[in-house]
Amino acid sequence: MGETISTHLCVIGAGSGGLSVAAGAAQLGRNVVLIEKGEMGGDCLNTGCVPSKALLAAAARAQEIRTAGKFGIGAQNPEISFPAVMDHVHGVIAAIEPNDSQERFEGLGVKVIRAEATFTGPRSVAAGGAIIKAKHFIVATGSSPFIPPIDGLKETSFFTNETIFENRVQPERLVIIGGGPIGIEMAQAHRRLGAEVVVLERDTILNRDDPELTAIVRDALISEGVTIHENAEVFNVRTTSDGIEVTYQSNGEKTVKGSHLLVALGRRANVDGLHLETAGIETTPRGIAVDNRLRTTNKRIYAIGDVIGGRQFTHVAGYHASIIVRNILFKTPAKNNDALAPSVTYCDPELAQTGLTEQAAKAKGHDVTVARWPFKENDRAMAERETRGFVKVVTRKNGRILGASIVGKNAGDIIQPWSLAIANKLDIKAFTNYIAPYPTRGEASKRAAGAWYTPLLFSGRTRMLIAALSFFD
Repeated sequence: MGETISTHLCVIGAGSGGLSVAAGAAQLGRNVVLIEKGEMGGDCLNTGCVPSKALLAAAARAQEIRTAGKFGIGAQNPEISFPAVMDHVHGVIAAIEPNDSQERFEGLGVKVIRAEATFTGPRSVAAGGAIIKAKHFIVATGSSPFIPPIDGLKETSFFTNETIFENRVQPERLVIIGGGPIGIEMAQAHRRLGAEVVVLERDTILNRDDPELTAIVRDALISEGVTIHENAEVFNVRTTSDGIEVTYQSNGEKTVKGSHLLVALGRRANVDGLHLETAGIETTPRGIAVDNRLRTTNKRIYAIGDVIGGRQFTHVAGYHASIIVRNILFKTPAKNNDALAPSVTYCDPELAQTGLTEQAAKAKGHDVTVARWPFKENDRAMAERETRGFVKVVTRKNGRILGASIVGKNAGDIIQPWSLAIANKLDIKAFTNYIAPYPTRGEASKRAAGAWYTPLLFSGRTRMLIAALSFFD
């Protein structure tokens, strides 16, 4: 073993969470070692958020050409060059890549080691022929696609989200195992880009979201030609002369054939090879165990992002990074509360959720009030001829906001004020007090808040009050 490096912070993993910690600490004057065995930028840049949204954007343009007739513009079936679409996807990655590059972080003063990291003790890590000793370690190794023990899968060629963006051949018929966010986004994107698509989901699609909203997404995908089989338990996959064949159980044994296969069944924490036990770090079946300050069972070692097995979103990893900076550098006992983080599935229409769904709120024992406002009553939505969906708000009886769900165009943007309100424990009144610009889709949030007051505002009691006040005219 070569040199020994002593540093303030050692960050293992150069994904979004690890990079945020490293950049913040370095700019605050701390010595930082950053270890990454794979690509800088992690899953989000290379195989996740960035390429998937770039692919969805290309697919959306194709769909706009098909549906332009509603605006009095000649519609046609678009000519799609799948290799050129993938050039666009990788062009977007390349444009963002410098922000996450080794060169940038070395320019910030971070020592970057491109090698696998292994704990050799409670305060030391081996990587790239060196021993790194640090006051604090941050494990931010992320997650990888979960590969289920389906009979025949190991002998069959298939994609995951880590490999599908390398494909440059348009699938004739893409079979997707898994109806979560990744599966649904890739189903719609590939369908719009010319492939036949079949989704097999053992439960119902997007089953962590409000079923009232997922019904609209399901109808949208089916209307575009995506075949969806729910309550379908896949138990065998095999290669055929012209592609693949998937056998599943759903009111009897059934099969579906395709040219390509995508497995999108969630993710597992990347802990292999770290030798966590050597550092006294305990794990759970979901990942590294942490307390509410993101400390592992070794209080000098923290873990953030996907590797702790919680909400696996890039924005949650970034939020975790801010907690680490406050805890370690500013000595502020910041606590994790990633239940505040919104989730968005970037299908069309988009599906966004923050706080509790109606079902979750009731399960927690809350006596809830629900208010809705449909986009078909929103002037901007009507002008754009995209009126699918609605805003749904869940509150306590006293008006305290518990959660909001939105399905519709730009739902991921419209959900943000609701996240702000929940994080700051605001009441529904906050949305009636502000002035929404007209005409915007965001106005639907204000109208939903107004709908919450409708039963009270137009009640017999209020009418009597107005009548009484009229005597003072």
